[in-house]
Amino acid sequence: MTFLNRRTLLAGGGLLLGAACTRRFATPDQAGTLPIPRLLDARDHGQRIGLRAQEGETTFFPGRRSATMGYNGSYLGPTLRVHRGDDVTVTVSNNLSADTTVHWHGLLVPGELDGSPHQTISPGETWRPTLPIRQPAATLFYHSHAHGQTAEQVYAGLAGLLFVTDEEEQGLGLPSDYGVDDLPILIQDRQFVDGRLVLPAGMMVALDGRRGNVILVNGAYNPRADVPGSLVRLRLVNGSNARTYDLSFSDGRAFYWIGTEGGLLEKSVELQSLPLASGQRAEILVDFSDGRPVSLVSAPDQSTLRMHGMSMMHRHEASENNAGNETVLTFSPRLASSKRGSTTLPLLLASRAVPDPATVVARRRLVLNMRLGGMMDSDEEPLTINHRRFDMDRIDEEVELGAVEIWKVSGQKMAHPFHIHGVHFDVLSRDGEEPDLLDQGPRDTIVVDEPVELLIRFDQPASKAPFLFHCHILEHEDEGMMGQFSVT
Repeated sequence: MTFLNRRTLLAGGGLLLGAACTRRFATPDQAGTLPIPRLLDARDHGQRIGLRAQEGETTFFPGRRSATMGYNGSYLGPTLRVHRGDDVTVTVSNNLSADTTVHWHGLLVPGELDGSPHQTISPGETWRPTLPIRQPAATLFYHSHAHGQTAEQVYAGLAGLLFVTDEEEQGLGLPSDYGVDDLPILIQDRQFVDGRLVLPAGMMVALDGRRGNVILVNGAYNPRADVPGSLVRLRLVNGSNARTYDLSFSDGRAFYWIGTEGGLLEKSVELQSLPLASGQRAEILVDFSDGRPVSLVSAPDQSTLRMHGMSMMHRHEASENNAGNETVLTFSPRLASSKRGSTTLPLLLASRAVPDPATVVARRRLVLNMRLGGMMDSDEEPLTINHRRFDMDRIDEEVELGAVEIWKVSGQKMAHPFHIHGVHFDVLSRDGEEPDLLDQGPRDTIVVDEPVELLIRFDQPASKAPFLFHCHILEHEDEGMMGQFSVT
C-alpha cells in the first residue's frame, strides 16, 4: 500500500473505482448475527494488554476472500476496556510489512503516548506505552495513524473500540452487559467488487475520501442483533474514512442520546435521528420493550464534495433518486428472557466542569483549505490548514500547559470533521450563533463548514512529542490537511 501523492492522484486509478460501482457481487440470503469483538478488560489482565497489527484474509461474502489487516486477527481488533485511575501498559507489535502506529483517539494522555506519526512502529518492532487513565467514562476509538498511510491502513481494518469506565458511570444503572444490552457498533462503508474488498484510488478519492457501496457493522454486512426487550445501550462509532451517517430507526421510534466523544452528557436528549461524521462517537439508549423487530438505517450520504456544490433543489432531487435509507443493522428483541433489563431512563447522567470563557488567554483561527485548482498546479497544495501542508518537522501552534483558549475553525468546499488530539472541547458558537443542539457535550471531533468556536483547556503536556489537529476525512489528513501543536 502506497501513499497517494499528487502524481499518483493525477495518474488515474479511477478505473478501479468505476468498476466497483458497476459490477455486482454475491450477498448472503439472510443476515448473520452481529459479530461482537472480544472484550479485553485491563483489570482482568493485570493492567497489561497486547495488540498485534497483522495482515490476513477476511471473508465478508460467501466464497470471496479479501486481503485485510487487523489487530489480533485478520480484520479490526478487540474492544479494550480501561478504568479511570489505572495505569495500563499496552504492548503493540507490528507484524505488518510497513510502518504503523496506534492512536488512542479521544484518550487524554501526554503527547509521547498519543500514538501519532511521531510514535512510529517499524515492521518487527514493538511499542510499550503505559497509559494513565484519568478521564471520565467514554467510548473511544483506536486506529492506525501512520504518516501518509492512515487512510489505507484504517480502510484495510486497523481499528477498534476503547471503553473508559468509572464509578460514576457504573452507579447510574445504565445497560452494561457487554455484547448483550451494551453493544459496540463500529460502522464503516467499504467498496466491494464481486464480493471482494477493493481500495478505490484516483483524484476524486483524495478530494472526497474513500466511500463504499456496502455498509459494514463490526466487519459484517447487514447483520442482526438479538437484544433483550428493554433499554439497550448502543455505542456508535463512525469508523468510515469519509462518510457521514444520518442514523435513525426504520419505524421512526425515538431514542435517547446520552454520550458524545468525550463522555456522558449531563442529561439525556430525546431524538429521532443523529448524524455521525468520520471519527465521531455517540452513545444512545433504545427501548426494545415493544418486542418489534426494527432496523437502524442511514439516509443517503450528503457529505461529499459533489453534494456540497449542489443547490438545495438538486440535492433534494439527488436524494429522491437514491435508493433511500440504507439498512445498517437489524434488531430482534427477545421478550421471553429470564434476565429482563431496565426500561427506566436515568434523569441525570454526568456532571462536568466547563472552562470559564473569561479565563481565555489566546484566540486562534484555523481554516481547512481546499484548492481544487491545486490538483493540477504543482505550485499549490490542494489540501492544507491555513494554506500550510502538514510537515512533521514544523510546530504550527505553541500552547501553554493549563491554558484556556478559543479556536475558531472553518472549512472550505465541503463540511469537514475536525479532530484535535489530547483534548476535549466545548462548542461556543456556530456561524456566530448559539451552538446547535447536537453540538453539546465534551467533544474531540466536530463538523466544521461555517466558522465554529471551540473552547479548549490544554491539560496534557506535549513537549516530548506534539499533538495533531486535522480533518478526520482520512484521505484529507494524509494529503496534508493537518497541523501540530506543542503544549509546554
